Amino acid sequence: MVASSARAGDPGHGAPGMPVPRPVGKESSLTLERGLALLQAVADADSEAPNISDLAAAIGASRAAVYRLLGPLQARGLVRREGSRVRLGLGVLRLAARVLPQLRFAALPILRDLAERAGATAHLTVAEGGEAQAVAVVEPSWTTFHVAYRVGSRHPVSRGAAGRAIDLPPADPGTRPQWVTTHSELQPGAYGVAAPVRGVAGLRASVGVVAMEQLEAEEIGPQVVAAAAAVAAALS
Repeated sequence: MVASSARAGDPGHGAPGMPVPRPVGKESSLTLERGLALLQAVADADSEAPNISDLAAAIGASRAAVYRLLGPLQARGLVRREGSRVRLGLGVLRLAARVLPQLRFAALPILRDLAERAGATAHLTVAEGGEAQAVAVVEPSWTTFHVAYRVGSRHPVSRGAAGRAIDLPPADPGTRPQWVTTHSELQPGAYGVAAPVRGVAGLRASVGVVAMEQLEAEEIGPQVVAAAAAVAAALS
């Protein structure tokens, strides 16, 4: 009898004629990372759509690897080929259409708590270019009157607490408020307090409250900052 040199659990051996198992976790992760980098490279093209060589250089891969990576992206409609040129596909729009509903779902419980505590209408506002859009709004349940703020309302990012807070530069605690206050900028007589949502890649947003009575900024400001941080954590 001849003793076999194969040992159970030895990854270098297998039954005759059977493929040797290969670890796939790291390889799959690398493929996913390259595929996402490829999609980003297509999206980042400023004017003319990139060609295969451009994309290969952008992600540090061979042209053959780019062709392989494009297959699954094309199948899902995320990119489309025009000869050797590559553009974003309509599948990206379908994904983008799901962003706002998911933002609302994550933010609504936090906004509801903020509205009840502050006694003011709470909102999540997202920047799109030079405009700010209210994507989620919650009104307080116990106040005699409050501001009716419509989801979908737009205004310049340079106006209103919600807009101004979006690009508020970070500041060391104690040097200046971490929130923005305004009065009558968007609606006559309305007071606003808002803070930026920080730490969510690709998102420029703010959380704030608006009321027809003057808001105590030193009391409401920290609540708004805490709510903005909670929204960021819910989206991370």
